[in-house]
Amino acid sequence: MQPTLSVITLITDDLVRAVSFYRDGLGLPTQGIVGDVNTDTQVAFFNLNDNLKLAIWPRRSLANQLGITPKGIGHMLSHNVSRQEQVDELASAAEQAGAELLKSPHWQPWGCYGAYFKDPDGHLWEITYNPKYK
Repeated sequence: MQPTLSVITLITDDLVRAVSFYRDGLGLPTQGIVGDVNTDTQVAFFNLNDNLKLAIWPRRSLANQLGITPKGIGHMLSHNVSRQEQVDELASAAEQAGAELLKSPHWQPWGCYGAYFKDPDGHLWEITYNPKYK
């Protein structure tokens, strides 16, 4: 399996302000805010280079998705994989290596299959399989 960093997620307390900063202030291309505030799935994606994206996600929404407290959440790194079973394999390997599995592999409301873990130093990681990008 080729390790690939595909999304850097920054956490914000004000999604509208953050989108304005990165889109209007820094000129990063985006489709704006997508998702549903009622299901804690609002996020904004910005294309950086090649397949690397910057995601801005509301702190409280991410905490609700993962079942953790919002305090201290500042960023998350995402690793996209090419097959669903790779999510299961990597989540298991991370847990065996000492990570805290925050959310076991599952289908997410936005159509991806993913899992979340916290590494031994507290950094958040997402492993995602998106069937739209096989």
